[in-house]
Amino acid sequence: MTLDQLTWLPWLRPAAYDDRPCVRDERIELTYRAFADRVEAAAQQFAGLGVGRGSVVAVMLPNRVELLVAIMAAWRLGAAATPVNPTFTAVEAAHQVEDSGTVLVLTADPAARLGTATTLDVADLAVSPSDPGGPGALPPARTSTGDLALLVYTSGSTGRPKGVMLDHGNVAAMISSMGEAIGIGADDHCLLVLPLFHVNAICVSWLTPMSVGAQLSVLPRFHPVEFLESIERLRPTYFSAVPTIYAHLVALPAEVAPDVSSVRYAVCGAAPAPPELLAAVERRFGFPLVEGYGLSEGTCASTCNPVDGLRKPGTVGPALPGQLVAVMAPDGTVVPPGERGEVVIKGANVMRGYLNRPEATAEALGDGWLHTGDVGILDEDGYLRIVDRIKDMIIRGGENIYPKEIENVLHGAPEVLEAAVVGGPDPVYGEVVVAFVSARPDTTVDVDALLARCRAELAKIKVPVALHVLDALPKNPVGKIDKPALRARLSGA
Repeated sequence: MTLDQLTWLPWLRPAAYDDRPCVRDERIELTYRAFADRVEAAAQQFAGLGVGRGSVVAVMLPNRVELLVAIMAAWRLGAAATPVNPTFTAVEAAHQVEDSGTVLVLTADPAARLGTATTLDVADLAVSPSDPGGPGALPPARTSTGDLALLVYTSGSTGRPKGVMLDHGNVAAMISSMGEAIGIGADDHCLLVLPLFHVNAICVSWLTPMSVGAQLSVLPRFHPVEFLESIERLRPTYFSAVPTIYAHLVALPAEVAPDVSSVRYAVCGAAPAPPELLAAVERRFGFPLVEGYGLSEGTCASTCNPVDGLRKPGTVGPALPGQLVAVMAPDGTVVPPGERGEVVIKGANVMRGYLNRPEATAEALGDGWLHTGDVGILDEDGYLRIVDRIKDMIIRGGENIYPKEIENVLHGAPEVLEAAVVGGPDPVYGEVVVAFVSARPDTTVDVDALLARCRAELAKIKVPVALHVLDALPKNPVGKIDKPALRARLSGA
């Protein structure tokens, strides 16, 4: 085959295709040429199983090379891909498969049967394309920017998960925006550790480096020591992770000191990170850690502190190139710098809408802005500070309380690994402040001392009425602290 068989992707540069290293995992290492062959082979197989233009292919796999091949094979046929969390129960996975209209599911579980979709065991995925002129050969691809590329399902913390519709134009805009912001080039090498059912891993760690001919190493899971050993062995130049991962890394014993000098920078996103955590990572490992912000509905990221330039701890940076970020009052007016309001976004990266959810789409996009549901403040330089989620806000006797402010105080205690603050039911005030924390390894949380710290730094109404110490805080499928589960715990109590 020729390498032109991947150039139909609107964001891919032909100069990237040669025998350069492309992607590897624990079992496979492929050049760009070999990766293109795998994509063509899988596309031919998918076509024989009924996949065509407008179809949806579900990929329910842990992190591995075949997951990437399958997504691109779907695109080769003009189909969309919907990545499914491989730890989902049959009920959870069936909802996504049925809601998305999936015709083919690629899975590592040969016994899986999800609705009426055809199931293909990843062990049977084709790896060699047929003769280009033979009966199994595919016609030239016709992929345009308006074609649906991804159906990424929200975590569902406020109800059944919804399918975020991202077309190739959204993906291309995100890759261009992110690539320019963090300066990705052909000599870069990304270490991917985040789950590939999440758009952060797909866009920041896979598609952005691939768009310029860089290379990617895929890890199947995160383990603190193994992760650092992988950096020492593989010599990546950057990686992207969530605050929980960084918290575990800085909590490692001092004697764990691998060589991480190849890393130019790391990206932190998907959940708010306390400034103390960012500083601790930089002190311990020596590379800059830039915090970004975005939503699946914005194809991953909309702001990021610059790698080379002014970084402001406590902010998530300015808008990425090609995007507009503003703060809006409840009446729909954009407020000036320094004032609090809802963060809204415009740009070619903003989703087409929610699949088969016209009311939810109108609510999110009705006035031309993507409404994030986050409360934020822009400073005079355009740097965004996230105050909290609107829905996480605690209303105590008519007073608005933002949990993130309290969580930052809790994170300031050296023994606290993670912290989350939620509203607990109260017959007098409606809601009161309740905190949950977990301890760093080999430390103990003194509840009385931690509450005293809160009383010294916070107004009385913001001080938790109760503080619970857990072995670990619950997480949702993308690694964020699961506040609905904590609220349910209080309601159940």
